[in-house]
Amino acid sequence: MVTRAILGAWLMAAVAACSGSSSTSPTTGTGSGGNGGDGTSSNTSGGMPTGGDIAVIVGNNFMKSARNGSVNPAVDTVAVGASVTWTWTNTGNVSHGIQSLGSPSFPTGTVLTGDGKTYRVTFNAAGTYQYDCLVHGTMMPGTIVVQ
Repeated sequence: MVTRAILGAWLMAAVAACSGSSSTSPTTGTGSGGNGGDGTSSNTSGGMPTGGDIAVIVGNNFMKSARNGSVNPAVDTVAVGASVTWTWTNTGNVSHGIQSLGSPSFPTGTVLTGDGKTYRVTFNAAGTYQYDCLVHGTMMPGTIVVQ
């Protein structure tokens, strides 16, 4: 019994030690479910951000901030550690994707088609992050300011 109790206490301590994050770069998800095993995480909740997170609407030929309404470029300010979720809205079968531009950067997403698709990035480092659509380029720009 003592050995089992010691093993249990050690296991709990090990799990607690691994639960913290010291990442300084963005983490991402594509809305496709699961964990890519490379430090990425998915958001399959339909793109609804929580807490200090923000939403950006990906429409046909525009990016729109759900927080402040700015369009092309969608401009948002978020705290370090918060997430941005891009959600495809009324896009039909027109493909879009999120690509990071310049430095600092975040991982570029894949091209997705269909309403309700999402791409999520958690920003763990301050900076001004520029992006646009992988398909439509500078016609669909945006900026995320992380403070």
